Amino acid sequence: MSRGGAVHGTSKAQDRGWAWIVLLATVLVQGLTLGFPSCVGVFFTDLQHEFQATNSETSWFPSIMTALLHAGGPLCSVLVERFGCRFTVMLGGLLSGVGMVSSSFSKSISQLYITAGFITGLGSCFSFQAGVTVLGYYFVCRQALANAVASSGVSIGLTLWPLISQYLLDKMGWRNTFLIFGGVLLNCCVCGAIMRPGAQLSNGAGPHPAEPPQQGRFATCCRMLQKYLAFDVFCKNKGYQIYTIGVTWMVMGFVLPLIYLIPYATQNGVEERKAALLISIIGFINIFMRPMTGLLSGLNIFAGRRIYLFSLAVLLNGLSNLICVISADFSMLVLYCLIYGVSMSGIGALVFQVLMDVVEMDRFSSALGLFTILESMTILIGPPLIGLLVDLTGQFSYVFYASSFFMVSAALFMGLSFCALERKNKLKEAPKGTADSPSKYQYTEVQKTQRKGLNPNTPRQPASQRTDSTFFFMPDANHEAMTEVIW
Repeated sequence: MSRGGAVHGTSKAQDRGWAWIVLLATVLVQGLTLGFPSCVGVFFTDLQHEFQATNSETSWFPSIMTALLHAGGPLCSVLVERFGCRFTVMLGGLLSGVGMVSSSFSKSISQLYITAGFITGLGSCFSFQAGVTVLGYYFVCRQALANAVASSGVSIGLTLWPLISQYLLDKMGWRNTFLIFGGVLLNCCVCGAIMRPGAQLSNGAGPHPAEPPQQGRFATCCRMLQKYLAFDVFCKNKGYQIYTIGVTWMVMGFVLPLIYLIPYATQNGVEERKAALLISIIGFINIFMRPMTGLLSGLNIFAGRRIYLFSLAVLLNGLSNLICVISADFSMLVLYCLIYGVSMSGIGALVFQVLMDVVEMDRFSSALGLFTILESMTILIGPPLIGLLVDLTGQFSYVFYASSFFMVSAALFMGLSFCALERKNKLKEAPKGTADSPSKYQYTEVQKTQRKGLNPNTPRQPASQRTDSTFFFMPDANHEAMTEVIW
């Protein structure tokens, strides 16, 4: 392996032995990082009282943390390419731990934005995405299984963090709890140390290629933007445009219940421990439903139709928020969490799978970089804006109205737009009388045996002549860094 690339089939350490220890470490990293923001709602009311802050001001803290988990992806890719996965995971663990320890001494809510929001969020991004990347180096034949097992860490973290947070908050207050969390997050450094290279494996570090002397800084910057942020793909690929805009709009409402559900429940008389249990129910549902949704989407009947399955999950998620508006009784909130958990599992299992369907694999990494940057912007501004609405009206029910509006409108936009795009492509193809040269922007998928860079100029085999009816994109090791985020 050179500069993080895997030499498939050359190492006995791959797919067995130490690779399974690395997989266990990755499960723990995902639970520590992606699962962590789920516990923020437990501290929402205490932080408000401590700093005399409004709902809008308090919600900036989890918004910044979650946004950095997404937006830090391109920077993480640079670190992995330059220093390797092992170093990047340990650096992320150090930043996360230092951020939470520092936040325990915060004297104002603005200091919390920097410590727990920016520093911890960026550190969690480094640990998570580099941890996913290393699986592509250790697993070849069983890479799909490894990624499926690793993703269970997110659901486990989503289940355990709120319960642990509420217990520690009751016993010792939020400052001491944050201090303990800093020590817990430092375990990402231990997990990173476990991710050592095997006999024929590299940790991803390698000599940095020298820049050609004739290239200036401006040319270098343009080349870096082209590599990590696919603006050209966004301008040319209609499917990528629709999907990116739809998901960016969707996440404006997707994160709202995870932040405001606990404050909403406690305001309506639900005991604090029961309120924390609501988020854990969502996480518990995800443990079982995410793998099932992944298997379901892989069936032949959904080949070429995963975008509609994804839109259906988004629509169900949006409509489920209306349950909270109808009643804030604990039994109704449990019902809401069950439906929300099922739909959330569908969204989390399909969001990047659909992106692989609409973007050529050789541009997937850069397309994903722009995708995560754009959605991080709406994640950042969504909760504070809705928090301002709650401050003005005094009604937490507007959180769920707003979430439902964003989710339902995004689902309808994506579903109807892809349906119209597919119909337009069929009309373009009809006069030609052949399917050998599909439209440039057609929503298509490639055969599962094709893993490396896809040449968009290569004519596809007619559907009637294909021998394998199962189609999907499978990223290679260099593209694994950002295939899962906080879903």
